[in-house]
Amino acid sequence: MNPILIRGVRPYGEGEPVDVLVSDGQIAQIAASITAPDGAEVIEAAGQVLLPGFVDLHTHLREPGREDTETVETGSAAAALGGFTAVFAMANTDPVADSPVVTDHVWARGQQIGLVDVHPVGAVTVGLDGKQLTEMALMAAGSGRVRMFSDDGKCVHDPLLMRRALEYASGLGVLIAQHAEEPRLTVGAVAHEGPNAARLGLAGWPRAAEESIVARDALLARDAKARVHICHASTAGTVEILKWAKDQGISITAEVTPHHLLLDDGLLESYDGVFRVNPPLREASDVLALRAALADGVIDCVATDHAPHAAQEKCCEFSHARPGMLGLQTALSVIAEAMVETGLLDWRGVARVMSENPAAIAGLPDQGRPLEVGEPANLVVVDPDARWTVEPAELASKSANTPYRAMTLPATVTATLLRGRVTAADGAARPVAGR
Repeated sequence: MNPILIRGVRPYGEGEPVDVLVSDGQIAQIAASITAPDGAEVIEAAGQVLLPGFVDLHTHLREPGREDTETVETGSAAAALGGFTAVFAMANTDPVADSPVVTDHVWARGQQIGLVDVHPVGAVTVGLDGKQLTEMALMAAGSGRVRMFSDDGKCVHDPLLMRRALEYASGLGVLIAQHAEEPRLTVGAVAHEGPNAARLGLAGWPRAAEESIVARDALLARDAKARVHICHASTAGTVEILKWAKDQGISITAEVTPHHLLLDDGLLESYDGVFRVNPPLREASDVLALRAALADGVIDCVATDHAPHAAQEKCCEFSHARPGMLGLQTALSVIAEAMVETGLLDWRGVARVMSENPAAIAGLPDQGRPLEVGEPANLVVVDPDARWTVEPAELASKSANTPYRAMTLPATVTATLLRGRVTAADGAARPVAGR
């Protein structure tokens, strides 16, 4: 592997530009000026920002089963172009990732493609049916080395089963990630329960459906002496419960999606299915509470919940649209818009919520590392001054269901490195040679 010289970059967006030399998969040298070694690839950064590669705890790559909407390969390309060096692929595939047969396959496909480390998420219950725990130990011991388990898309709503899952996971040293939704409160729900849904005639999804499960699982994690992770936090009430739980010393972490930090239920006026997502877009007051919680550390990290869907699954009546949005290639820009340009986070803060914290939550020792000599070269170069307009046809995903169509957003990823190899540069992904 040839060395790479990143010239004139600012680590964490701080201080004067420096040169960063990458060799043998590591950061080999950081200095004001470095002569490029023979055969080195030079990336001219010209004052751009250097950050540790991003880690996404929540994606849907659809393989196996829905390769018409996304594959590990196309999802990996979108991830690399978005600055990610590790992603976690959720278990709601067909067949469900509830055995090592499936989880090992997903891991192997990610390694074969080589654009990003694709970590499979194992199901908590067999077939996502919420009745019988899976053999978590077998998946954790397989070649896929499953670190996180979730029935995402469905809530593990039986409290006794959830308690047993937490106890089992604690003994294995793995993490349970909960889709917090009390299903008896969301029957037929398609939009946030509030004035907009009532006026538009859309069945409402109350905040309490999320908050009641967050509170319950915080107590279950306390009693089981286990860790629990809350997927896609979306309400101001969830923020308050998380703050209380952390103040009690409960081992609870939470993620927030870019779309819940930028978009609100005012967009439902169009009845466009692209804006249907679970949990739903909330009110503007929830958006502001989520932003403050991310900045303050009450919410730990950003996760995209990247959810590709076919055109016919979105171009239909709102109530029949499949829930979910693309997110991998737009995540950085949305965070720049919602958090950096508003002054809530600086670029070191972006590194904390998009790289360091998610890597720590998932237990990835080589991700989210400091930008120092000797550390793994999982890196992303960001142009903070660039602006770009989102065109669905130009995204790497096989699907086009982005809620940001035609929006002009700040900041672009100009290069991504995975263990010292360029996986994306100048708007193009670079798969392993020969693919």
